[in-house]
Amino acid sequence: MKELLYRIMDLVARFHSEILSLNDAYETHFSDKQLHFLVVGLAGMLLLFLIHPLFLWLTKRRHVLVISWLYVFTLIVGFSLAVEIGQHISHSGSMEFADIMFGLVGFLAMFALFALLRGLVRLIAAALRKEKAEKTGED
Repeated sequence: MKELLYRIMDLVARFHSEILSLNDAYETHFSDKQLHFLVVGLAGMLLLFLIHPLFLWLTKRRHVLVISWLYVFTLIVGFSLAVEIGQHISHSGSMEFADIMFGLVGFLAMFALFALLRGLVRLIAAALRKEKAEKTGED
């Protein structure tokens, strides 16, 4: 887990250095806070322009549960990372990538069980509706 975080930190540091080099090369003299404002703002807007059409497409096809799942999965990933970092800082446990993976697999397993139960309930409800329609002579 530490190695993964160090690799991510190294990648971010390289990206940060590249942006600072561009800032110096073009003599824009943006402060660190101004650069954060620009980079995070632009990254957020790029993600919005990519994700919003996907969510509209899913909504039109009545797949709102997929949107909810994506949102919750994102929160679970962030929460799992925060727990592992917190354990490392507080020395209340070891920081391991496997812990995050087991947590995510736990969510996936519980969601699979939920999806199975939901599918069964929907299947039974559809069969009952069909049976009722046949009894009343409706199509």
